[in-house]
Amino acid sequence: MTAPSSIYRGRFAPSPTGPLHFGSLVTAVASYLQAKTNNGEWLVRIEDIDPPREIGGAAQSILTSLDTHGFAWDKSLELWQSSRLSNYRRVTQALLDDGHAYVCTCSRQQLKRTAASGPHGIIYPGTCRDAGHPYTDTASIRLITDEHPVSLHDQIQGDSSANLSAESGDFLIRRGDGLVAYQLAVTVDDAHQEITEVVRGIDLLPSTYFQIHLQHVLGSTTPDYAHIPIVVDASGHKLSKQNGAKALDPDNPELNILRALHFLEQSPPKSLSHATLNEIWGWALENWQISSLRSITEKPEIGHFP
Repeated sequence: MTAPSSIYRGRFAPSPTGPLHFGSLVTAVASYLQAKTNNGEWLVRIEDIDPPREIGGAAQSILTSLDTHGFAWDKSLELWQSSRLSNYRRVTQALLDDGHAYVCTCSRQQLKRTAASGPHGIIYPGTCRDAGHPYTDTASIRLITDEHPVSLHDQIQGDSSANLSAESGDFLIRRGDGLVAYQLAVTVDDAHQEITEVVRGIDLLPSTYFQIHLQHVLGSTTPDYAHIPIVVDASGHKLSKQNGAKALDPDNPELNILRALHFLEQSPPKSLSHATLNEIWGWALENWQISSLRSITEKPEIGHFP
């Protein structure tokens, strides 16, 4: 079992699929303030494990934008997931060797035709669990689930649980194209970096059940979780790079941070509209209250600071 860190460690983990937008900034601000007000470390992780979706230069653009907006982090501890592929392969092989995972040859199209749907998407029916398919470089690999409920205590969203066996079935830890699956990479790296609390959008709350199950299988410590509201556009869709979210205006970082604080229910005073970036961060660090976000799941983007 991975020994828990003696200090608070949080992280911001963007995917380089586009520039930093307001929705991502909100997550960065919340995770940063939660770490700093707990006298902890805030780590930056670039989750560049899906080359088909990545945009050239996006990772450096995100890092530059974080700098522009006054975030401070130890750049020597930046983690790029593309540098850890051998670690993911090693963990995957260990799970196969220990009987926790197996090779799956089912195609996505096949499952769409034959499998039922549940709250997490397709419910994998276990077709290949006992088939004994040989390992190949292009085969999917699934982690075995069981009937025990996975419980989650979220300091914003409260207590919940999921029965992954019934609601999802065995899930992918390596995709059919040979790429590591998100759930495995995130779980392995949260343990590697000794993350003590994950602050991220509520849209990722369902993924937490899978990650907690994998933590239990790997003997890793489960961090605390806090899932914040997501930013939605005028149509109610999540603000995301895939939905064409606009990049942040690099010439007005003060307004961007104030908008994020207002979205996060921190009620920054109007007097801060004329403050410097350092003064805004100083106020935020003195007044941060994550409890203000309880029971909120989504809010529209804020186009101005009141």
